[in-house]
Amino acid sequence: MKNRIYTSLFLLLPFAAFAQEIQSNDYFGNIGKIYVVAAVMLLLFGTMIAFMIYLERKLDRLEELMNDD
Repeated sequence: MKNRIYTSLFLLLPFAAFAQEIQSNDYFGNIGKIYVVAAVMLLLFGTMIAFMIYLERKLDRLEELMNDD
């Protein structure tokens, strides 16, 4: 149960990043690459979340195997 709470809190962290003010004089925005940066960040974040879910499921299965013995 404790792991699920930490996982749900981890999923809410990206919303704090969107609360920051966007400045119009940034480098990537001026050259049109901001969408590339955002896409790479989303891809990395999604990969990390998927890997964490995979590890959590694998650990749950291992815990069940240990408790069955």
